[in-house]
Amino acid sequence: MTPAFLSLLFLSMAVISLNAPIDGDQSEKELHFGNISPRLRRNADPCTYTHCKWPGGHYIIVPFKISASYTSAEHESITRGLLSFHESTCIRFVPKTLNDMDYLYFFSGDRCSSKVGRRGGKQEISLKKSRCLNISTVQHEVLHALGFRHEHSRSDRDKHVYIHTENIKPGHKHNFKKVQTNNLGTTYDFKSVMQYTKHAFSRNRSPTILARSSHKLDFGDAKQMSANDIARVNRLYKCSK
Repeated sequence: MTPAFLSLLFLSMAVISLNAPIDGDQSEKELHFGNISPRLRRNADPCTYTHCKWPGGHYIIVPFKISASYTSAEHESITRGLLSFHESTCIRFVPKTLNDMDYLYFFSGDRCSSKVGRRGGKQEISLKKSRCLNISTVQHEVLHALGFRHEHSRSDRDKHVYIHTENIKPGHKHNFKKVQTNNLGTTYDFKSVMQYTKHAFSRNRSPTILARSSHKLDFGDAKQMSANDIARVNRLYKCSK
């Protein structure tokens, strides 16, 4: 990691301590869009009403640790994804200390995957080397950890998309489950970083998701968080930004 980049990260964290007292919460394309851990099963998950938000005051502090198995450049790619939240939300990712019991741990597993919301303790986010380290994938998996589900899982998805379950690979249907989400006053967003491609997890190269407005519409190629993605984070966590 370059000295300039380290300076940027620690300057960002310094702003927190100075101004904000804390109130003490496959294929390559498939890897890009990630999994939700099937054992636990965006738009906010219902758990955010009760227990799975990250706590905080003016800023929401989320401790993290990055596996030493990543190279310096790979480490920097993950950190850039985290810093993108600092630019547009009140979420602040800070290196884990000995006193932090709940934290995100980034490691190179066999896919891109994350659990939904704060789960407590060491919470793993798998970012496979060479495939899951672009900024949109880091943002996608971190949004899961902040409490958000896939766009096509939101409660009103049937007004906007068709889900072709007959085309989904065995063992991946949980990634298409509709949930009674808190949509935070935002509309369905095909430009969301949480939106799968139309062929995500297809077992036969046929579409698994089609837009109701037009079957020719392509989606799921967001390069970074959309305005709606950012708005949802800020609304869920009551950011002043």
